[in-house]
Amino acid sequence: MELLIMINACKIASASRVTAVIPCFPYARQDKKDKSRAPISAKLVANMLSVAGADHIITMDLHASQIQGFFDIPVDNLYAEPAVLKWIKENISEWRNCTIVSPDAGGAKRVTSIADRLNVDFALIHKERKKANEVDRMVLVGDVKDRVAILVDDMADTCGTICHAADKLLSAGATRVYAILTHGIFSGPAISRINNACFEAVVVTNTIPQEDKMKHCSKIQVIDISMILAEAIRRTHNGESVSYLFSHVPL
Repeated sequence: MELLIMINACKIASASRVTAVIPCFPYARQDKKDKSRAPISAKLVANMLSVAGADHIITMDLHASQIQGFFDIPVDNLYAEPAVLKWIKENISEWRNCTIVSPDAGGAKRVTSIADRLNVDFALIHKERKKANEVDRMVLVGDVKDRVAILVDDMADTCGTICHAADKLLSAGATRVYAILTHGIFSGPAISRINNACFEAVVVTNTIPQEDKMKHCSKIQVIDISMILAEAIRRTHNGESVSYLFSHVPL
């Protein structure tokens, strides 16, 4: 609401262009009807932003790329991937002998892209539900034996999936397990789960402020993405191309 009110305030004060920078797009997971009579909240947010008067949206790692199609105005969906690659190379000494793992089939595309750019193998974890209420059976597809496993996902909420996945990777012979996430929501039991899990580190970007969470959990490390957003704002304002940021970290 604050964002909408500010967009509207700028618009009626005769701003020539209003750009909304939304690092973590709200309701991005509700992008389709998962069952009948459910709302499509992401579309509603898109409509509200457009009606309030936004001319351009800059966001990061949308949960589903189709959300860009909910808007009739330009949307720049920036990727945390270049910053993630940089972090892996600088902080994991044996990154050449690692496997990038997706904790669910939906993130396979993101993981294969990172694995290709690092020239390493990838694996994915397939969740099977026998019945709606039974505990998931997780199946690891790929080899992590005697390697560093790096779980990559776009967001972690209660961290149930990634903590399950970490246990699965260790039992499959991984030497160490890292988790790298773009949006760390960390609601409910997430922090205690991470503290009890076997991660070397859980790395998140600061699309959502993480200072409080870091006090309660020593495993959480933060990648600062303010430079990427700042450069995107500068390029957009000056009418330059933003494409460079899809594959590079601004210096």
